[in-house]
Amino acid sequence: MPLLMIDKHQVPASWTDAKRWRPLKSSHARSARSTYLNIALVNNMPDSALEDTESQFADLLGAAAGDIPVHLKFFSLPGITRSLRVQERLRNYYFGIEDLWNCRFDGVIVTGTEPRQADLRQEPYWSALVDLFDWAEHNTASAVLSCLAAHASALYSDGIERHALDDKRFGAFNERRASDHPLLRDTSDIMPFPHSRWNEVREDALVSAGYAVLTKSAEAGVNLFVKKQRKSLFVHFQGHPEYGAETLLKEYRRDVGRFLRQERATYPSMPREYFDAASSELLMKFQENALSNPRKELLADFPENAVARALQRPWHAPAVCIYRNWLCYVASKKTHVSTLVRENQPD
Repeated sequence: MPLLMIDKHQVPASWTDAKRWRPLKSSHARSARSTYLNIALVNNMPDSALEDTESQFADLLGAAAGDIPVHLKFFSLPGITRSLRVQERLRNYYFGIEDLWNCRFDGVIVTGTEPRQADLRQEPYWSALVDLFDWAEHNTASAVLSCLAAHASALYSDGIERHALDDKRFGAFNERRASDHPLLRDTSDIMPFPHSRWNEVREDALVSAGYAVLTKSAEAGVNLFVKKQRKSLFVHFQGHPEYGAETLLKEYRRDVGRFLRQERATYPSMPREYFDAASSELLMKFQENALSNPRKELLADFPENAVARALQRPWHAPAVCIYRNWLCYVASKKTHVSTLVRENQPD
């Protein structure tokens, strides 16, 4: 059964190229609510990553869904600075956040965005984001919160402050299972996941506030942690299991460009455990040239195509497994039979 999406006005080709999913006409949306799992994706990523994020989550859900039919609807928070091009895309293909407040969804996925303030409560979208958390607690069976959204949720719900890192936590890190929680059913004891962030929430604070930590690593800290918030199981990722094979490379190239344009003072660290030896050598040679003669024109020589050919995505299989388990949980709550939240054990 394909993953389905609402056709608001027209459907971008990038949404319909994937074989796992197809558009759903608005006229069929009402019947879909009772037949399909209804998932809202609140995509708050910056303009440069907005469209990639659409595809990443749709492809991940499509791979995870199997025989579970999924109806996906796109939203974005107000208060995020957008270019005119992206504003037009949101008008054409996304639904206004006010449409969300008047609906119940089986599940919601909320992405982060690039922070501008050290204190998330000072971000212009903070009030809309906390309204979204309140709505999700009462109107979904489960909410997935990615990166900054996970930090914001822990701050709002339990006052857990995030901590700035000395350097960007960037790369694919091997994580171990720290729980037998059913979200990890059929996963390996060690799983790689990508991270890209400058801040973290720490395990001791999470555990003290009643969160269950499911995966973590010595280098990257906690990734996946969960807690029941009223009616909804909140599933938090500090990392990005949805990332495509080239996403970290694109972020690295973006940060290199910022250095060459003198928008940052230091050359960015290379993502950990991501490039093979030959690619790392190419990138080190580029770095040497960039440090000796930094100028924005040099970015045209960045060896993106040569490096991209060697990239792999070892986190995809565990990501699909976890999201499959999440969809099964959401489906079980739709039929009022819980297979995930267990009595007398942390959620």
